[in-house]
This record gives sequence, structure tokens and C-alpha cells, in this order.
Amino acid sequence: MKKSIQRIDTLAIQRRKRDSIKKFSLRKTAGIAFALWIAAAIASPAQTTFTTVNFNGSIGGASPYLTSLIQGANGNVYGTATGGGTYDNGTIFQMTPAGVLKNIYSFCFRTNCLDGSDPLGTLLESGGELYGATSGGGAHLEGTIFKTTLAGKMTTLHSFAGGTTDGAYPQAGLVSYNGDFYGTTSRGGANDDGTVFKITPGGKLTTLYSFCSQTNCADGSYPTAGLLQVGGNFYGTTVYYGAHGDGGTIFEITPEGTLTTLYSFCSQAHCTDGGYPYGSQLIEVGGNLYGTTAYGGGNSEGTVFELTSGGTLTTLYSFCSQTKCTDGSIPYGGIIQATDGNFYGTTCCGGANNWGTVFKLTPGGTLTTVKSFNGVQGGEPFGGLLQAGNGDFFGATEYGGSRLIGVVFKLSVKD
Repeated sequence: MKKSIQRIDTLAIQRRKRDSIKKFSLRKTAGIAFALWIAAAIASPAQTTFTTVNFNGSIGGASPYLTSLIQGANGNVYGTATGGGTYDNGTIFQMTPAGVLKNIYSFCFRTNCLDGSDPLGTLLESGGELYGATSGGGAHLEGTIFKTTLAGKMTTLHSFAGGTTDGAYPQAGLVSYNGDFYGTTSRGGANDDGTVFKITPGGKLTTLYSFCSQTNCADGSYPTAGLLQVGGNFYGTTVYYGAHGDGGTIFEITPEGTLTTLYSFCSQAHCTDGGYPYGSQLIEVGGNLYGTTAYGGGNSEGTVFELTSGGTLTTLYSFCSQTKCTDGSIPYGGIIQATDGNFYGTTCCGGANNWGTVFKLTPGGTLTTVKSFNGVQGGEPFGGLLQAGNGDFFGATEYGGSRLIGVVFKLSVKD
């Protein structure tokens, strides 16, 4: 497993070094005198409006990664940033409908970051409070589960300790079921290959499953995406291993911890069925599961897939199918089904300017690039999309914007 993780992390480091060149060029040509909101019309058959709010480090945070935004009951948008804030260890931020950013909480407020650091994943609103996870910090420096009021009163529910009975380094948010919360950790557990856990509102955590418990890790390892709750059970993905040596899995797990592997990626030569579903939280439509892989497909640049209840996987789209990958590549953030019945998502890379895209995909597999990021208006969206109550889409980019540390964007699409 560690060899696989090292391979992927090395590719990520190489990509970031490559991107630093275009970021330097952007800084030289664009400067930093940007308005708070930047509006742009996109040439497409639909009437599309795109606006951004820039992170500035101290306010809102910096470099949101693997986070999808949520809309609170009060109409505001909430998310996490892995950097920035008062202590430069990440934030929980709020954005009003008028585009005003503020910090709900800056992590590492407590000595030795006992309150956690580097929050990842999507927040969950429950009972008027926000629940989520940090990938670092806590009493054992291996991440936390937290809740906070909208006024920023933080409570650490659990500090992960790793080892054989506890998880470590959660990279995804929580789901609520029967009054408790369920989630995944990317490491820790009996084999240090990640876990599925349950935690009560009072903070009592139970490890339900430790990955790599089957021979040759046929059950997968390193789950980085959150869980989907459907019909009393949960569904999720692992990034690595499975029945075919590597590539990851799709699994089903009961609330009691009985796990069934529904599909192992890279079952086809050259992983044309996809592989490494890194940040893709599944969705369910009509009894079938849908998601993305960050690798594989016809061009080794990621896919959108459908998995039937009978276990048959269909690749709906292989990215980088267009010249110079103008259709995008490497979708980390998963997809949503919008009110128009189509699927929408993001790619972290590719597109007309090689800063990633927002795409629309019909159920039949026809893809339209709705937005190609250009750096100035943000770049490299690693998280997924939110469709707000008024139909607008919201998301965040890790890079780009006026300070090169990311933006929150709003996308309005009207036919």
C-alpha cells in the first residue's frame, strides 16, 4: 500500500512543481489588484454567469482541498480551507449570498493544535451546528472529529490515535444515521489501511471496519471519500487495492460493520474501467451508484462511472478525450445530479487553460465543458459542487485568484 501511496503522492508533487511555473507567470501578468467579485460570460449554448470571491489567507482561509460546500438552513454557504486563518492551520468559513467571507473558526487555536488542523472534507449541518473532520492535529496529531456552533464555539468530539483500534487522518466528512455519525479515515485501524467508524453525538467512537483485512487487500485500502447512506446501509470507495491488485474498490457496509466489496477497479486491461476513486463521494440515482475515478479510463485521466445494483460497471465518460484535454482531466470531487437531471462535477486539471473545469454530463454520457478555469478566476478545483436552492452552483478552487490561494465560485447556468 505504501508504495502505491508514494507513487500517487509523487505525481501530485510533480504536478504542483509544474503548476508553480504557470502560477509565477500569472502573478507577473495579472498582479494582485482584483475586485472581490469577478464576473465573466462563458461562450456556450447556455447563458452562463461566473463569479468568484477570493481567499486572502486571514479571512476565509487559503487553499481549500477536497471540500464540497454546503448551504446552511440560514441560506449561507459553508466550507473548510486547509490553510490560512489566524494560525495558518485552516478554517471553517461562511459566505453570505452577497459574497462576504468570514471565519467561523481558525484551527490550532489551542496549544499544540489540540483542536485539530488542516480540515478536509465536507461539513455536515445537524441541529444548528456544523460537524466535520481535521486531517491533522488533535491530542495524537492524527486528526479529529469536531462540532462547532455557527458562532464558532468549537468542541472536539474525538482525537484519532491510530494503532489497531482507532483510525487516523480522516479526509472526508460525516453522514448522520439514527442519531449517530458515520465516516472514514484514510489510515489507522488494524492494518493501518483505513477504517469506517461510528461516533455518537457525545463523542464515543467505534471502529466498525479495518481495511486490508482480506488476503492481498482484496477489500481495498485508504478510503478518502465520505460515505453515502441509502436504505439502512452505507456505500463508499477505497483508493487502493481490491481484487485486481490495485485501483481501489466500491463497497457496501452495514451499520454493524459487515462489509461487501461491490466492485474492484482495474478489472480491465490498462484500467480502462477507471481506478483510484480518490475523493469521489458516491451518489445514488434510480438504484444505481455514480461517481468518478481520478485515474484510468480510455485515456488514463479519469472517468465518470455507473454501477448497477447487480454489480455491472459502465464507464459513462473517459476524460481527456478531446485534443489537449480541453474536456478536463483527473476528477477528484465526484458528481452531483442537478435539478435538470444532468450530472455536474469538476476536474482538477485539463481544460482550455489547464487549470481544471466544471462539466455537465448527460445520463447518456454526453459531456459539455461549462467552465474552463484560467487561474485568474481560480484554478484546480479538487472538491465537488453544491447546487443551492436557487439553482446556482457553488464550489472552491485550491489555487488561483488574486492571491493564488484559491477562490469560492458561483456558477449560474440558464438555457
